[in-house]
Amino acid sequence: MRQALTVENSDLSIENYKYIMRITGDDEEGKREVDNFINPEEKYPVIATTSKLMTTGVDAQTCKLIVLDSNIKSMTEFKQIIGRGTRINEDYNKTFFAIMDFRNVTDLFADPAFDGEPVMIKEVKGDKELTEEDIYPEENQEIIDSETGKPVNFDNENKTTDFPINPEIITGGPIVSVPPPKVYVAGVDVSILNERVQHLDANGKLITESLRDYTKKGILKEYRSLNDFLARWNSAHKKKVIIEELETRGIIFENLKDEVKKDLDIFDLVCHIAWDMPALTRRERVEGVKKRNYFTKYGDKVRLIIDALLDKYADEGIENIEDLSILRIEPFNQIGTPTEILQIFGGRNTYLQVVKELEHEIYAVA
Repeated sequence: MRQALTVENSDLSIENYKYIMRITGDDEEGKREVDNFINPEEKYPVIATTSKLMTTGVDAQTCKLIVLDSNIKSMTEFKQIIGRGTRINEDYNKTFFAIMDFRNVTDLFADPAFDGEPVMIKEVKGDKELTEEDIYPEENQEIIDSETGKPVNFDNENKTTDFPINPEIITGGPIVSVPPPKVYVAGVDVSILNERVQHLDANGKLITESLRDYTKKGILKEYRSLNDFLARWNSAHKKKVIIEELETRGIIFENLKDEVKKDLDIFDLVCHIAWDMPALTRRERVEGVKKRNYFTKYGDKVRLIIDALLDKYADEGIENIEDLSILRIEPFNQIGTPTEILQIFGGRNTYLQVVKELEHEIYAVA
């Protein structure tokens, strides 16, 4: 993807090769550019191609365009991705964002009751190319906000709109994505009598066995024993890498969480499904860390940040607390800037070492 975009934007890429960057867990140079990508004051990178970057706690303050070219199967993941566009930063004219959808996922996960209706939907079929008029309407063209019934004012010169949150949805290629209409049944109680959910594996083939059995087989192909998995998990520089490795092999964690019906850490989910190990919820693991009082050896400010990291883990999982970009969002940005927080710990390396200790304590009961 990055290569194709670089060819199409060769003049800008020649000016600075960081204009378009691939930012993934296995690309060391790309990972170093995450902070620059989400910092409004940094000029580069302008475009990031990624697989999972936009699903975590990355605070991309000026993200105006989210391009979907992945078969997303989870409502939660979809909302996490498009949620990166909802941040408003008026100092940088960031008051709106657009979704360009090549996989029809906006059709699958449209939720007007929660998100509201999009300001505008532009259908682009076949090989027709997008123009600026496709993204920003012509002057004097009236667009009505479906929620308030009021006109939306577009500033074509500055490419901004006074409507802050709900996105435009632009569909490219042969895919047309239009949120389904609401259906009202008056005077009749409606209930779901039967529901059938089907899943596809990494090759797009239908999974004919239970999702639990399919997942167990996939994990056991990757790790011959519980000890093998524990050794890999404990030695990994970032747990996120292991999670992504399993996901690329077709393990559908989000759907599996729904089936298990418990707020489990990915670690516990794997151990429970593959080796029938007793499973702790993330909140239970956090309570275990706090009861052991391991971090009382640190000062008040450090413990305040550690407690915030534990809360983030309990709410969102291990992947987010491993990323330095988490220091840009609440509640950490109320404590100080990322640089100031790192200085509280005595520097970046010390902070990362404390995070490692925190992870060790989280998984001490395994």
